[in-house]
Amino acid sequence: MKRWTEQLKVWAESLKRNTYALYLAARHPQVSPLARFLIAIIVAYILSPIDLIPDFIPVIGYLDDLLLLPLGIALVIRLIPPEVWQSCQQQASDNLAMASPYRRHVLVTIVLIWLIALTYAALLCWRWYTNAPV
Repeated sequence: MKRWTEQLKVWAESLKRNTYALYLAARHPQVSPLARFLIAIIVAYILSPIDLIPDFIPVIGYLDDLLLLPLGIALVIRLIPPEVWQSCQQQASDNLAMASPYRRHVLVTIVLIWLIALTYAALLCWRWYTNAPV
């Protein structure tokens, strides 16, 4: 069991590094416009709430996430010059390994914004429920 979780952790770190490396590659001047366009489409698809195959469909709902995205990423990596890709991977590894003192501040800020928004939403719901004026 421990071996499986270690492999999953290594895979997740690799995915994180490669995603950041794709971001860096999209900004590199030697990368073709086609590769940049495909990177933008892949990132938009990852962030989009709309899937080609809805995730609520058992088994095949995740096929697009498990097959299409890795195939698209592999295609984009082939379109990026090898020396640029290696440079972007190294830069991504270096940047992710660096401990940033701002990460904690950003996390606290985001949590505070969510707490304020949820408190305001709860207040509005309570006033609506009790018919109190806003």
